[in-house]
Amino acid sequence: MQNLFLVCASYVFYAWWDYRFLGLIVLSTLIDYAVAQQLKVTVKPKSRKALLGLSLVFNLGMLAFFKYFNFFIESWVDAWDMLGVEMQVSTLKIILPVGISFYTFQTLSYTIDVYRKKIEPTANLIQFAAFVSFFPQLVAGPIERASHLLPQFSKKRHFNTQFALSGFYLIIWGLFKKVVVADNCAFFVNQIFEGSSGYSSAELFLGALLFAFQIYGDFSGYSDIAIGVARLFGFSLMTNFSFPYFSRDIAEFWRRWHISLSTWFRDYVYIPLGGSRGTIGMQLRNVLIVFLISGFWHGANWTFIIWGAIHALLFLPLLLTKKNRTYVSDTHVLVWHIPKLLLTFCMVTLAWVFFRADTVSIANQFLIDIFSFNGYSLTVFVQNSKSMLFTGIIVLSILILLVFELFAVQKNQKEVVLTKYSALIIAILICFMGVFKNPSDFIYFQF
Repeated sequence: MQNLFLVCASYVFYAWWDYRFLGLIVLSTLIDYAVAQQLKVTVKPKSRKALLGLSLVFNLGMLAFFKYFNFFIESWVDAWDMLGVEMQVSTLKIILPVGISFYTFQTLSYTIDVYRKKIEPTANLIQFAAFVSFFPQLVAGPIERASHLLPQFSKKRHFNTQFALSGFYLIIWGLFKKVVVADNCAFFVNQIFEGSSGYSSAELFLGALLFAFQIYGDFSGYSDIAIGVARLFGFSLMTNFSFPYFSRDIAEFWRRWHISLSTWFRDYVYIPLGGSRGTIGMQLRNVLIVFLISGFWHGANWTFIIWGAIHALLFLPLLLTKKNRTYVSDTHVLVWHIPKLLLTFCMVTLAWVFFRADTVSIANQFLIDIFSFNGYSLTVFVQNSKSMLFTGIIVLSILILLVFELFAVQKNQKEVVLTKYSALIIAILICFMGVFKNPSDFIYFQF
């Protein structure tokens, strides 16, 4: 009954956005449930591969149609235009279902793990439906593995006050990162990126810097809220962010940023391709493929593909020098790490320009203007009292974020620090949600 309640609640939650797309979740659930049941009793390798192929074709086909159909058509037309051949092709007005990139990858990991015989398929359809549609992380992750989350639906949950309280603290911290940090950064980010040609190099660089904090506060804030809400229901979700802006190289950044996605690509793409085995050429190929796919996963735009390619190029020197696992177990940031930390953060920040820009040409011009050093005016941040107010709020909120995370990363005790300063965070939240309102949508809802 607990699981049935969660399925109904999750379906209502998703249908409230657009009931027409609820059928996609139901269909994905039924197909992957049936495939897993057949994999359990099928012995012949060819038959098992055919069953896995059915799941892959359906899930990836559904994702490709809704997310990438127009991209491929428009790219095809552009390619012919470059050759001087004019083509008139009308594209469909396709609505992107919220969360489709997340729940398709979650169900795919289930069928792949069943195929590999790493997990046993569940015979309980209600349990599996609850796993696929679990509303806290349905629309923007974390992308859970069946081996971790599915068993939690097979046992009765009892309310645990301490566990729920820890979830409450995570919700509060997530709201702080979203409402106070991300939404206020968006006030300037939107202005600068939508009219970048009129700003000085200093303003453009600060615009990119603020977007780095906006997307982190926005996405990691959502993840904290999702993990916290899940705890209220007695569920434990995986950590999705682990202080990524305290990374000392790009490899460490990707072990700390969107962990559920980066580990998904590692386990289901990188390792099957050969991983770090084989020749140097094969290793370079595998890294490039994974980063390009990761960029393309984020959206049907060449900007995301280039963003992924940039991270691949930043990662390759570490792989070639065998330094990509230097900071696997060492989490403490020391004074002599600061130059590496700042260099990594600057590289990530500049790469974010392609992620945020609408087109490749806009991103290119944005970076050219930054490095043209055409002025150090900061007019956009102090042009009126409203701008000055938001500037002060942003500086203060980012300082609070960085100080908190520095304490947490040094002690490796995020939730202990959260508990200690929860009253302060709640007071700040009440103030901002009641007085300083600058709401914006969650960025990752578009993916």
